Amino acid sequence: MLKGEKCLGPKCPFVKRNYPPGMHGPDQKRAKLSGYGKQLKEKQKVKRVYGLIERQFANLVEEAQVKVGDTSKILVNLLESRLDNVVYRCAFGKNRMNARQLVSHGLITVNGKKVDVPSFRVKAGMVVAIKPEAKSKKAFENFTERLTKAEYPSWISVDPVAFSAKILNAPSLDNPNFSSQSIIEFYSR
Repeated sequence: MLKGEKCLGPKCPFVKRNYPPGMHGPDQKRAKLSGYGKQLKEKQKVKRVYGLIERQFANLVEEAQVKVGDTSKILVNLLESRLDNVVYRCAFGKNRMNARQLVSHGLITVNGKKVDVPSFRVKAGMVVAIKPEAKSKKAFENFTERLTKAEYPSWISVDPVAFSAKILNAPSLDNPNFSSQSIIEFYSR
């Protein structure tokens, strides 16, 4: 989430107050959302989670619609295969914003070459690693411990000692916490 490690415990603001802000707070009766409103809310949620602007997201949806196959699964695959997301999934970054910053600052290599474009598409067989010069930075202290404790998706193999990860197959998300089908329907209007 947006609060990083704070949202992993009971002090998460979204857990403590799961109602909208404002003077009327939890007592206010909210109007039901229309179908369009639900689709728009779903799209906005995914855009915020992955840190994309409207144009980038619309291009990804358009690319997913052009490819042959299940469009919603292709969209999830395209979102998950972005380099900033892969760095987050490898636990190199604490959250997606931190992972994006690591990529933008040129601290990440793909197959031994520096890549500083967060939207870089990672494919199966590629090796994502932290630059050897960057390992001595303060941000990477106690990094091996964090990497050994982290849980990884099935499509990533992480080497905590070498600070590297290999992409085993096409990225996928078993249980996405969003409805990709409603996003596709939103853009097909």
